[in-house]
Amino acid sequence: MQTRIAVMSIIVENGDTVEKLNAILHEYGEYIIGRMGIPCRSRGINVIAIAMDAPQDAISALSGKIGRLDGISVKTAYSSVKETEA
Repeated sequence: MQTRIAVMSIIVENGDTVEKLNAILHEYGEYIIGRMGIPCRSRGINVIAIAMDAPQDAISALSGKIGRLDGISVKTAYSSVKETEA
């Protein structure tokens, strides 16, 4: 199975959806290699960066699930390097 490195940028504007977001991220925890959260209190939003090493399908599925949450925006950047797991 081929995996890719990707970085997902998430902007949370609706704090009521954080619990759902964390549940989704937990679901994909095996693929997450790093997570950084930055609160922007002056604007009432949070910025989260997720680094992943996962199959393309898993990255797309996670991004899609997050993007359907109310008040959350997500964008994903992919590395061109692919690796085949044994």
